[in-house]
Amino acid sequence: MRSIWKGAITFGLVNVPVKVYSATEDHDIRLHQVHDKDGGRIRYQRRCEVCGKVVDYENIDKAYEEGDKTVILTDEDFSALPEEKSREIDVVEFVPNDQIDPMRFEKSYYLEPDSKSIKAYVLLRKTLEETDRTAIVQFALRQKTRLGALRVRGDVLTIQGLLWDDELREASFPVLDERTSISTKELEMSASLVESLSDDFDPGDFTDEYQEHLRDLIEAKLKKGDSVDTEATFGEDEPGDKDAEVIDLMEALRKSVEKNKKSAKANKPAAKRAQKEA
Repeated sequence: MRSIWKGAITFGLVNVPVKVYSATEDHDIRLHQVHDKDGGRIRYQRRCEVCGKVVDYENIDKAYEEGDKTVILTDEDFSALPEEKSREIDVVEFVPNDQIDPMRFEKSYYLEPDSKSIKAYVLLRKTLEETDRTAIVQFALRQKTRLGALRVRGDVLTIQGLLWDDELREASFPVLDERTSISTKELEMSASLVESLSDDFDPGDFTDEYQEHLRDLIEAKLKKGDSVDTEATFGEDEPGDKDAEVIDLMEALRKSVEKNKKSAKANKPAAKRAQKEA
């Protein structure tokens, strides 16, 4: 892993130098768009709607629309704003772990000790563990002030970005205000269903089936020779059943996904019951 930021956790007079690493990564297969007629790549141009010309990045400003008025903001305008470059992860308070609504969590980061002496790092980690607390911190990343939750994961300190208070929407649905009667029998049956599906969560038990089948589709097309040089465009479609074969393959994959989902749902309760009876 590559660190994306260096700084220090500060609480009281304690200073803990750290390196920051992104804790997550995206494994989705990257796709680009092509013209269905000749396979040529589709590229988007930054075209001005007033003069019709394609505009270079250096000639682009930002703007904010307020009703029938638009405010244009230049590089000079942004340079006048106080740019946040602090290298401190400032602990502002320690709160009970269960007081943070999981809906507030954003991206996660690992913190590595950036000092030959890791005593302060270990001290903070143990303190959070012993007190069952989470540190609420403020830090600057990519020129923006951010709110975060400093927590312990295994032997490592982590920061999870938090949404600001006005970024989390409140939900209010009038239909939920209506009185609904739930019988004891219905509640018992529902609890029984929960019990039959109860288990300890293991994320390794779950996979992204769509991405797996997309990879299988790509590999099948490569194996069939149904590909072109990246720098070339597609030639004219060959006569015959090539399109039908591709459609059949897509349909087979779609049916396989649906079948696997139904099978997994049907087999999981039975497997759980067998484990309990054993």
